[in-house]
Amino acid sequence: MTRTPPTDEWGIDPSWLDALDEEHEVDQATIDRLREVIGTPPADLDERAPIVARPGDALEVDEAEVTCEDGSVRHVDGALPEDFPLGYHWLQVPGGPRRRLIVSPGRCWLPEERAWGWAVQLYATRSRDSWGIGDLADLRAVREMAAGQGAGFVLINPLHAVAPTAGQEASPYLPATRRFRNPVYLSVPEVPGAQAVDLDDEAGRALGDGDLIDRDAVWARKREVLRRVFDAAGRADPAFPDWWWHQGQSLQDWATWCALADVHGGDWHAWPEELRDPRSEAVGRFVAEHERDVAFHAWLQWALHLQLERATEGMTVIQDLPIGVAGGGADAWTWQATLANGATVGAPPDAFNSQGQDWGSPPLIPWQLRAADYEPFIQSIRATMAGAGGLRIDHVMGLFRLWWVPSGGSAADGAYVRYPAEDLLDIVALESTREQAVVVGEDLGTVEEGVREAMAEHGILSYRLLWFEEDAPATWPETAMAAVTTHDLPTVAGLWTGSDVEEQREHGTGSDEELERGRASLLERLPGLRRNAKPETAVRRAHELLAQAPSLLLSATLDDAVAERRRPNMPGTTDRPNWSLPLPVLVEDLPGHPLVQTVARTLAEGVGRHD
Repeated sequence: MTRTPPTDEWGIDPSWLDALDEEHEVDQATIDRLREVIGTPPADLDERAPIVARPGDALEVDEAEVTCEDGSVRHVDGALPEDFPLGYHWLQVPGGPRRRLIVSPGRCWLPEERAWGWAVQLYATRSRDSWGIGDLADLRAVREMAAGQGAGFVLINPLHAVAPTAGQEASPYLPATRRFRNPVYLSVPEVPGAQAVDLDDEAGRALGDGDLIDRDAVWARKREVLRRVFDAAGRADPAFPDWWWHQGQSLQDWATWCALADVHGGDWHAWPEELRDPRSEAVGRFVAEHERDVAFHAWLQWALHLQLERATEGMTVIQDLPIGVAGGGADAWTWQATLANGATVGAPPDAFNSQGQDWGSPPLIPWQLRAADYEPFIQSIRATMAGAGGLRIDHVMGLFRLWWVPSGGSAADGAYVRYPAEDLLDIVALESTREQAVVVGEDLGTVEEGVREAMAEHGILSYRLLWFEEDAPATWPETAMAAVTTHDLPTVAGLWTGSDVEEQREHGTGSDEELERGRASLLERLPGLRRNAKPETAVRRAHELLAQAPSLLLSATLDDAVAERRRPNMPGTTDRPNWSLPLPVLVEDLPGHPLVQTVARTLAEGVGRHD
């Protein structure tokens, strides 16, 4: 029986339970260090922090005036009326502080019909016209293929931006921001004004000749051409300044950070001290002196907005939300008080990693997040969800608690810190309802008691994998996205041929005994195959099993559908080209690929059987 250890006023759990339900005490030195990093919440926080409620809820206030989003003012007497509008309002109690009132439906929007779709690592999905990396024109082509096959969605890796400097971050899960997108995904010939300059398209396409994706070469080439386009015609379209103005301070901060990073590097901690405060006079002077550079980075976001809109037209595209951001990035610069300085997010030791994991992102400080009216969280959810109809929350357990690793310590020497989960889930539900976006929570690994129940109550789909589940797919829940594998786990062909274990052995991710035991365990999920069956046969069998799941969404990776043997990412490796492996089949050739057709037909039939 899973127990919940007591939590102190800083939100720190003094002990934790592993996957085998064994209890571990947190070292007092770790607790003391994390208390120092978190800081002491103010005594009146509960009187000033946002109220998150649902129509009909009691507010525990005798009477108050609420200024609604639309500017109307309503009198509230003890409880919200059942017909109270959803949204972000302001509540004023006589003689008390003004507080944010967030009114949520409590449940996410869900589609009425079951669907299947493709999971796509966009950077890897290149066409003959790509400039060395899969782009938003390629996403449009995949979406058109998927629609023709009867798919209902496409799931993509995070598209969030990294620093615009050399040494491009390869991992989509360590962005500089969770609010803006990476211009490396722009299809340069399709940006507004591209016809005004010589693109030298042939040189761009030649970037795709290599065996790996070279982000530095791709970004250097794209950036040079994009800047020429901007300088020649960037402000010619009046739609751009109008769009920029409507984005408000958040885009201004992002574009300013990018322009500063161009001059001083991609980690704001190393900048001159007077530039480390986004609201300083020195930053204001910099913006005035580099107005066109700031405008260029804002223009890139406008171009991304237009291309994503076109790429996703008519289909749900589920976008991935990383668990955090780079500590030296734009969001960390903008929200310095809200993010912890002196700790990073990770995972405790488990069966898959005996040393634990450190993911490198600074965590949000729970009480500071409340004091900031949840704005950093709201903006990240809203921006990732925008315009595409779906959201996948990486490590959804982080809405409940996160494993904090003190700087300088090992991942095993961390502790869990609690978050206001009910508030965060209600905010997700509000944004989902407004955007009519389905929400999937990646609940893999050690999931404490109550998490999946809370997800179900809020209409957040669970994430079930053939490689993880002990039970047959036919018994999986309906309120889930079902899949075979993820970017961090073996592909079917890699597992079946043994090449994934060979690669793990090459990179030293486990002993021979551990690796072979792990492979044998996964192979048990593929019954009914001859030992000499071809990898393509194993792929077909895996998706026949997946098609038996009654889950709302069925997802297949393009990697599996082309029998790719290498997984996109192998956790725990530093000398492997993670996130840089191109799909071996070009986008134009995917619709006619026999195995792609087989997987599509298998999942379409599975959806049809359960409808």
